[in-house]
Amino acid sequence: MPSSFNSLSSLHLPQAPRLPPSGGAVPDVAAASAAGAMGERRGAVARAAAAGLVLGAAACYCLWRRAAGWGRRRGPPSVTDKSHPESHHTMDADALQKLIHLLQATDDPLIQEQALITLSNSAAFSVNQDIIRNLDGLSVIGGMLSDCVPKVTEKALNALNNLSMNIKNQEEIQVYIEQVCKNVESAPLNSDLQLAGLRLLTNMSVTSAYHHKMINQIPCLLRVLSEGSERTQIQVLKVLVNLSANPAMTRHFLRAQVPSLLLLFDNRINRDILLRALVFAANLKKNVNNEGGTMIQDQYSEDSVFSILCRDSIPFAQKLASLLHHPDQEVKEQVVRILTQQ
Repeated sequence: MPSSFNSLSSLHLPQAPRLPPSGGAVPDVAAASAAGAMGERRGAVARAAAAGLVLGAAACYCLWRRAAGWGRRRGPPSVTDKSHPESHHTMDADALQKLIHLLQATDDPLIQEQALITLSNSAAFSVNQDIIRNLDGLSVIGGMLSDCVPKVTEKALNALNNLSMNIKNQEEIQVYIEQVCKNVESAPLNSDLQLAGLRLLTNMSVTSAYHHKMINQIPCLLRVLSEGSERTQIQVLKVLVNLSANPAMTRHFLRAQVPSLLLLFDNRINRDILLRALVFAANLKKNVNNEGGTMIQDQYSEDSVFSILCRDSIPFAQKLASLLHHPDQEVKEQVVRILTQQ
């Protein structure tokens, strides 16, 4: 089995939330000034116009998606595939440009959410990924990662996640990796916002080109691994497997402290978590051995990843011996891979 999984996350295609009626009835307040009432009406008209633009674009997208035979689509294009299949079902570039301009012009979080969802859905096709990049959409979406409204930030991360299925897009998205790491660290544990950030980091770590931008995030990723739910653990392990396959990242992992790491190597653990944890450990063991002993001379604490996984750890050896009887063949293969590197 290869040292890293096919860890591209699936395309994120959320449903657009409903907008409240833009011209609903307003209680009659006698004390309200005529100017205030006029401002209310102008605000309602502005919101209705913006909502109409987004909903119109979304409706066009839905019709286009149906025409394109959405249900027959088999999956996202490979991030390593530089060629884009020709398609006659591309979303109109003018509509995409209007959505991008709307994101720049509005401060309404509901409008921003809908526009980002529509852009994210359109990015399911590689041709649209190129159009959005050429319209400078990546920088507009990336600028929303620091938005104070969590839902807007989450939708921006989802959009960039879909857009990152493209090497040229990754070259522009990489400037936001540090901000994405901040989003993951500051988000509530197991939240949709945190998961959206982890999905984007997974795609951006498929190749080693941007691993150095995630070095400072290693302690946070390992903390989330220890404390997160099963869904969160699987997502963070996808990132860790990608990073651990790079020998240049090994020392940074070995020094990190994760007292609860051994708990993942158990027959009762979710199979997807266990298998990725074993690949993570096997990658690190391989890199340590390939260094010819130079890493072993470093100083490590007792709770460090090195002490738990690499330094003749009896508890870890006992865990591996037990896992040799695991019913899953892939799990047993990874256990053997680790044991043969002792």
